[in-house]
Amino acid sequence: MPNRTVFFISDGTGITAETFGNAILAQFDMKARHVRLPFIDTVDKAHQTVRRINHTAVVDGKKPIVFTTLVNMEILRILQEGCRGMLLDMFGTFVQPLETELQIKSSHRVGRFSDASKSKEYQERIEAINFSLAHDDGQSNRDLEHSDVILVGVSRSGKTPTSLYLAMQYGLKASNYPLIPEDFERQQLPAALMPHRAKLFGLTITPERLSEIRHERRPNSRYASIENCRHEVAQGEAMMRRSGIRWLSTTTKSIEEIATTILQDIRPERLSY
Repeated sequence: MPNRTVFFISDGTGITAETFGNAILAQFDMKARHVRLPFIDTVDKAHQTVRRINHTAVVDGKKPIVFTTLVNMEILRILQEGCRGMLLDMFGTFVQPLETELQIKSSHRVGRFSDASKSKEYQERIEAINFSLAHDDGQSNRDLEHSDVILVGVSRSGKTPTSLYLAMQYGLKASNYPLIPEDFERQQLPAALMPHRAKLFGLTITPERLSEIRHERRPNSRYASIENCRHEVAQGEAMMRRSGIRWLSTTTKSIEEIATTILQDIRPERLSY
C-alpha cells in the first residue's frame, strides 16, 4: 500500500509540478500514489480540488502531499485556506524571492505552453520531433546534414527513445542509425554516415540486457539470442573505437542521464527550453 497520496496541481498542464515534485520525492524511500490535476483554473475547480484532497486525507488517515504551480492567487488561496494536505507552493517559494531580488514583477503567465502557436521555440520543437521521427532507425538518409546529433548503435540499444527525448525536451534534430550485420562484415560505418562523423554519438549496452529486451520483441529468435547479442555488441563497440566515435553504455542509465551526457559532449549552439 502507498505511504502517502501526492497531488500535483496546476492551472497549466501540471508537468512542471510533477517533474519538480518527483525530483524531491526521489530523495525519500516511500511509496506514493500520484494524482495529477491539471487546468485548475477556476474557483469552482479549486473548491472541487480541496474537497478531493480532504476526502483523501480522511480515507488515507494521513495528510496528502500537495505540490502546486498555481499562478492565480485567488485559486491558490482557496487551497491554502481549505485543504488538509501539506501544501508546497513551488512558484511562491521561488518566484517571489526572485521578484524581490531582481526588482522585477514576474509575468505570472499560466502554463509553459501558453500561446504555443506563436512561440518560435515551440515551433522549433515540433519541427525537431517531426525530423527525429522521419530519421528514426535509419529510415531516411536525406537531410542528415541538418541533424544536431546522429545516434548510432545496435538495434534496441536505446537510440529511438533518446532521439525523441532530445527533440521533445530540447528541440534538437536527433537522427538515429542502427548498426547491422552487413556493417560488421564490412567493418566500417554505413556510407551515409561518413560525411557526418563529427555529429555521431554511439550507444551500447551489455549483451545480457540487450538479449532481455530483444526477447520481449522476438522471443526465442536468433536476433535475441545471447550469442548473437554478444557478437553484435562486441562488433559495434569495436567499430566505434576504430572510427573514433564518442559512446556510452545505456545499460543502467535513464533516458534523462543519456541525454544529459550527449548534450555535455556535443554542446549544440541551439537549445530550446
